[in-house]
Amino acid sequence: MAKIALTGATGFIGRHIARLLSARKTAVRVLARDPSRITLPDGAVEVVQGSLTDDRALAALVAGADTVIHCAGSVRGATLEQFNRVNADGTARLADIAGTEGCKRFLLLSSLAAREPQLSPYAASKRAGEEAVASAAGTMTWAAFRPPAVYGPGDKEMLPLFQLMARGIAPVFGSDKARFSLIYAPDLAAAIVAWSLYEAPPPIGIFELDDGKKDGYSWDDITRVVTALTGRPIRMLRIPPSLLGIPAAINWLLGRYLNRSPMLTPGKIRELRHPDWVCRTSPDLDALGWRPQHTLAEGLAATPGWQTHTG
Repeated sequence: MAKIALTGATGFIGRHIARLLSARKTAVRVLARDPSRITLPDGAVEVVQGSLTDDRALAALVAGADTVIHCAGSVRGATLEQFNRVNADGTARLADIAGTEGCKRFLLLSSLAAREPQLSPYAASKRAGEEAVASAAGTMTWAAFRPPAVYGPGDKEMLPLFQLMARGIAPVFGSDKARFSLIYAPDLAAAIVAWSLYEAPPPIGIFELDDGKKDGYSWDDITRVVTALTGRPIRMLRIPPSLLGIPAAINWLLGRYLNRSPMLTPGKIRELRHPDWVCRTSPDLDALGWRPQHTLAEGLAATPGWQTHTG
């Protein structure tokens, strides 16, 4: 039986992966700074307490593992140094130790933002993490998955947007002609598990994957889906850059000089205003037998919490 080492098991996507692996009776060992946050039944996974800065914990995590799934990452911060601590340096450390311990496969959960590293420190750090894995892989089979915006049960980042839309407002941060891809979290988790447990050597490299919607979505597409689910018309509200620019700049200063980790920064605004976040999917993943199972309408219908504000 394959043994999987998993980071990020207490996070949004990592929890879906851990549940799916546990349901398949796969032997799973997870890294957790706070084991009490593991939401699986007792005994479902083996837990190693520690973080990406702890070489001893990382060695214990990957010892005897066939595959490492690295989902832990930082999405909040102001400077490249803050993001790199986890997304680049932590990834490099884990990949080096996994190679030394003889792991056969290494899968990094990256981000579509890594395609545009010039936009923000976050994007640059995710690209650096990919490069670190490629450099350290050695004889390991490796891949980096670049999902677009991910939503679904347990999400905290996309949920406020859908809650606003359920109330009849769609905030548009960039061009109303922008296009972007989406993916439902359980579908992304299924792709990661399919790659990890594939009996033949899985495809190597960097892969973008989405929910199968060709050419992605426009804001009109999203509002039509939400209106169909809620029965409520939606008005698109354009957010001028100046409205977010000042608080973003203040956040950046606080993050830089007080070592805080804000979400809204100038880099994040550049990400939000980028016109093309459509995935460029590869047929190489077809060999895994994975296909996204949920349209946006189906995924949103199965996501709790966002329609509670329709009143």
